[in-house]
Amino acid sequence: MSESAPLQSLLESQPHAIVERDGVRYTLLGTAHVSKASVDAVRAAIASGEFDAVSIELDAQRLHALTDPDALARLDLVKVLREGKTALFAANLGLAAYQRRLAEQLGIEPGAELKAAATDAKERGLPLHLIDRDVGLTFKRAMQRLGWWGRAKMSAGLMVSLFGDEEVGAQQIEDLKEGDMLEASFGEFARENPALYETIIGERDRYMGARLRETSGTARNVLTVIGAGHLQGLARHLREDATDPGAVRAELESVAEKSSIPWFTILLTAFVLGGFAWGFWRGGFDVGADLVLQWVLVTGTLGALGCAIAGGHPLSILAAFVASPLTPLHPALASGTVSALVEAWIRKPTYADFMALRDDVQTLRGWWRNRVARVLLNFFLTSLGTAIGVWTGGLSMLGKIIG
Repeated sequence: MSESAPLQSLLESQPHAIVERDGVRYTLLGTAHVSKASVDAVRAAIASGEFDAVSIELDAQRLHALTDPDALARLDLVKVLREGKTALFAANLGLAAYQRRLAEQLGIEPGAELKAAATDAKERGLPLHLIDRDVGLTFKRAMQRLGWWGRAKMSAGLMVSLFGDEEVGAQQIEDLKEGDMLEASFGEFARENPALYETIIGERDRYMGARLRETSGTARNVLTVIGAGHLQGLARHLREDATDPGAVRAELESVAEKSSIPWFTILLTAFVLGGFAWGFWRGGFDVGADLVLQWVLVTGTLGALGCAIAGGHPLSILAAFVASPLTPLHPALASGTVSALVEAWIRKPTYADFMALRDDVQTLRGWWRNRVARVLLNFFLTSLGTAIGVWTGGLSMLGKIIG
């Protein structure tokens, strides 16, 4: 297949690679996620009429967020809480806040070239294929490859991105021109951690290569729009990977299940109940009752305090107080989830809250004013208060047992 002169001239001015495999010619166009020149190049390539299919570095969730500004307003927050996806929702919110700061600073929406590719392909009736891995799976696999300290650092970084309103640094912007949005969102931590970098970049290169082979169908000339940071890795996997694409995708979509036996919960429950039993056995009713009361007051008060700091409704604070002493005994009774559910039920977020969310989380005051943000704050601060209470109450109980 030969290229027309205008298309050849366009490609010569942009990072690109051409891979021919199994009778399909893949033109990989490397873009900068914050460059109007990349938007223009993508639109010109599609307008050339040389391609019979378009593939883009997006998953369904990210495309929906780019093309449907009201999608966030239709989110079922209670469902998010019940399904235990609060942390993932917060991570997506952190990414959205980071992108908003970029858009305001640079005057262009991050990922605008991917959005343009999707809309132009649709307008021309070209098949559109989403080849990136679901961002939730990438986040889960990244978290699993980190130790508890790494997860804590990443979570703290995401919270900073939610609260921060400072300008994005010049180096980050330069990295974005040659790199990847997810990598830039995780910042220096991604570059300093080989396992995290491999999950965010390396695995996705291989995944997208497999998806390209899976989705080519009857197309013979496919335009693939990707961030420039993926260009070389994707081209290599597309040329060399001989593994069945379905098997590659299955491998890279798998998430290791947690142990079916919750050892930490069992040990903590045994310690707490054993401490109560020891108190009743060695000291009689008064000592045992005192240990129980102390545990309830310490864990309940600190959990309720976290909820109160988050601006929780009095019933949410009460729910946090009741759930906190029970949280270590059963994961389904997690105080943060219980109090956040009560908060979302009593102070149901409105359409306006969802629409203002990305702006409100840019300021400290906005977190308490916006009902969606306040539910998230409720979840995190109640959970933090309970965790401090569990350690404080446990150490106090241990002191009495060995004292």
